[in-house]
Amino acid sequence: MRRLLPRLAGLLCTLLVFAPVTQAQTRAAAATPASGESDASVLVLGRVSDDPKAHYDQLKPLLDYVVPRMASVGIRSGRILMAKDLQQMASYLRRGRVDWVNETAGNAALLERRGVAKSFLVTEREGATRYHSVFFVRRDSPVRSLKDLAGRSVAFQNPYSTSAYYLPAAQLLDQGMTLELLLSPMDKPAPDTVSYLFARTELNITTWVHKRLVDAGVFSNLDWSNPRRMPPSFMQDFRIVGRSDEVPRALMLARHGMDPKVEARLREVLMEASTDPDAGEVLRRFIDTSRFVPITDEDRRALDRLGDGVQRVRMEVE
Repeated sequence: MRRLLPRLAGLLCTLLVFAPVTQAQTRAAAATPASGESDASVLVLGRVSDDPKAHYDQLKPLLDYVVPRMASVGIRSGRILMAKDLQQMASYLRRGRVDWVNETAGNAALLERRGVAKSFLVTEREGATRYHSVFFVRRDSPVRSLKDLAGRSVAFQNPYSTSAYYLPAAQLLDQGMTLELLLSPMDKPAPDTVSYLFARTELNITTWVHKRLVDAGVFSNLDWSNPRRMPPSFMQDFRIVGRSDEVPRALMLARHGMDPKVEARLREVLMEASTDPDAGEVLRRFIDTSRFVPITDEDRRALDRLGDGVQRVRMEVE
């Protein structure tokens, strides 16, 4: 019996990946709409996730808040649908199984390039609507500029990070550099290439640079000033050698083909949330969001440039 309990717990977590919320409910209900309920009355919020249970707990309060405020456009209930990767999420959006999703700028650019979704709001987190990447090295490093990274190693975060992969990798390509993946920090970089590894977390990036396991690290300027990701004892030993262009911090996207009235009301509800006392805890639980703001022309141009860079990274590096 004891051996079965972990398996049953895992099965329960899997079943929670696709669960609805209605206006009267605060608990997850069945995974399909109620009998007689049309798809047009169900609002589906999506998320690319490697940890469905944790992300469900982030998304559900927002969906619980939004759904009751969408009744005027025919929305009666909502559901959450997780995707294992961006390709699956693109499929969900294309088939109308997901209506809206929150993504980083890099992933948003990819979804827009695939013609399955369009950005309609910028998400403000940590008090910022835009951010950029910073390359850093130890103060005693001979690296003075990005050109000096040829024949050296760089730690990125993961293959889907905007500020700690897409942006910096595209910038290196723009400077004529060639990127090559290393199997471990113990591997020796090739003389004429920038060799890179994925460190998974921001703290790992700083630690690898500090311990000289890699020559340089890169992540966002927000992480640079966050003591949980950049320990002050490490920062005093580092210096910045390069910066990227700025891009939106994160974006809300609606699937192509979504009812314009539903999309307009969703935009209105999300933008009004920052001034609604009932939404304070909801926004905090939604990845420490402070507010949603309109996309500017400058944001659109930044997304277009980023989209070009992401495509180049995927073609020339991956």
